[in-house]
Amino acid sequence: MRILQVAAEIFPLLKTGGLADIVGALPPALSAAGEDVRVLLPGFPAIRAGVREAAPVARLQAPWGEEAQLLLAHIAPDGQQRRITVYLIDAPGLYERPGNPYEDPQRQPYGDNHRRFALLGWVAMRLAQGLDAQWQPELVHAHDWHAGLAPAYLRFHAPQVKSLFTVHNLAYQGLFQPWNFPELGLPAQAFQLEGLEFHGQLSFMKAGLFYADRISTVSPTYAREIQTPAQGQGLDGLVRARADALHGILNAVDEAVWSPATDALLPNPYQLPEGRAMAGKAACKAALQAELGLASDAQAPLFIVVSRLSEQKGLHLVLEALDTLLAGGGQLALLGSGDAWLEEAFGAAAAEQPERVAVRIGYDEALAHRLFGAGDVVLVPSRFEPCGLTQMYGLRYGALPLVHRVGGLADTVTDSALENLADGTANGFVFDRFDADDLRRALRRAFALRARPTEWRRVRTTGMRRPAGWAQAAAQYVALYRQALQVA
Repeated sequence: MRILQVAAEIFPLLKTGGLADIVGALPPALSAAGEDVRVLLPGFPAIRAGVREAAPVARLQAPWGEEAQLLLAHIAPDGQQRRITVYLIDAPGLYERPGNPYEDPQRQPYGDNHRRFALLGWVAMRLAQGLDAQWQPELVHAHDWHAGLAPAYLRFHAPQVKSLFTVHNLAYQGLFQPWNFPELGLPAQAFQLEGLEFHGQLSFMKAGLFYADRISTVSPTYAREIQTPAQGQGLDGLVRARADALHGILNAVDEAVWSPATDALLPNPYQLPEGRAMAGKAACKAALQAELGLASDAQAPLFIVVSRLSEQKGLHLVLEALDTLLAGGGQLALLGSGDAWLEEAFGAAAAEQPERVAVRIGYDEALAHRLFGAGDVVLVPSRFEPCGLTQMYGLRYGALPLVHRVGGLADTVTDSALENLADGTANGFVFDRFDADDLRRALRRAFALRARPTEWRRVRTTGMRRPAGWAQAAAQYVALYRQALQVA
C-alpha cells in the first residue's frame, strides 16, 4: 500500500514529546512489513536542516493565498538502513519562527496556527489528488490535531483516498475562532455540529474524529477511556458514536534508539543476562550520581523523572510524596520543563538537599538516556496518559516503572503484588487513586521489594524481557489500513 503519514514532528529532527518518537519509528516498521510509506512534514527549521537531498516537487497555493513549495527529501537517522522518504512543506512565512513549533518564546500559541497546520492537511489532500506525478497515496494516516484537517479535506476534495486519524492526546484539540473557518477552503457545510464546530469554535481534533474513515489511539485502555465523560474532553459523545471505527493500538519502542545493549549515549551499555550485580547498570548509576552531584551510594534507590512538568503528568504528587521517597533512603533525579511553579518547587527541593535531589530544567535527549540507564525506578504518576513511552523505556533499561493505573500505563505495567510476584508477571508498581497517599503506598512497595534483592532482580528481568518492538504494532496498523480502504 502507498501510505502517507502526516505529522508535525519527527524524531530525531524535531521532538517536543512522544508523538515525534512514534512518527520516527512507525514508517521504518511499515516499510519493513513491505508497505510503501512517505511522511509529510511542515518545513520547520530543525526539520529543514536535518533532511537530505531535498528536491522540488511542485509549487502550490493555500486556500487563503499563501504560496509554498513542496520538496521531496530523505531522513537517515541511523544510516541508510533506516532511510525515510519525506515531503517537506517549504513555507518560511509560516514555519521559520522562534520558540517551539506551536508557541512563541513567551509560550503563547502563534496567532496563525490555524493556517500553519491547515496547510499540512491541505497539502496531504493535494498529494492525494496527484500533486506528485511520481507517487500518489492510497491512504493518508494523520497524527493528532496538527493533521486533523487532512481527513476533512480528503472527504470533500479527494474522497477516493481513505484516511486513518490517530489521537495521541485528546486533551490538545487545536481549537480556533469561528471566523478562521472561511480561510480554510472547506465548504460551509463542514462548519456545523456534524463537522468541525465545537461549542462555537473550530476544532481540528474534531475534524479528524468526524471525517476519518478509521480512528485509532495509542493504547487499548485509552480507547475505552476517551469514550467516557471523565476522559473524553467533551468529545466522548462523538467518540462513542464512532466506536465501531475506533481501535486502540499500543505504541512500541524504537529498538534502534532505545536499547541498553547498544546505546552509545550510556557510559556503560549493558544487557541481560549480565550476572547478579548488573554491573553495567551499576556503573551507569555511579556515573550519573557523580554527574548530578548526588551522593555516591550504590544502595540508595535512584528514582528518576523524565517528563513535561504539568499537573496532567502528576508531578505535584511527586512533590507531596517526596518526604516518603527521601525518608526511605531514595534519591530523585528529574529532567523536564513546563509549569513555572513546578520548576521552582523541584528546584527548591534540589537546593535544600543537593546530595539527594537533582533537577535539570529543559530538554536533553542524551541526559534522558543516561537517566534511564542509571535509574532504579521511573516515576510516571500521570492523571491521564494515552500511552506513555517513558514507562516502556524504563522497562527496557531496567528502571522499574511506578505508575498511575490509566491509559497505556495500565496496559504495560503490572504491579508487584504478591500474586503477580508469584506468577512472574510483575514488572513495576501501580497505584489506583490519583492522590499522594496512594503514591506513597506504591513507593513503600518499591522500597520493600528493593530490600529483597532476588525478587527485585526477577521483576527487573521480567520488565527488560517484555517484547517492545514495532513489528506487532505495525501489523495492527496494516490491518487497520486495509479496513479503511474497504470503506465504501
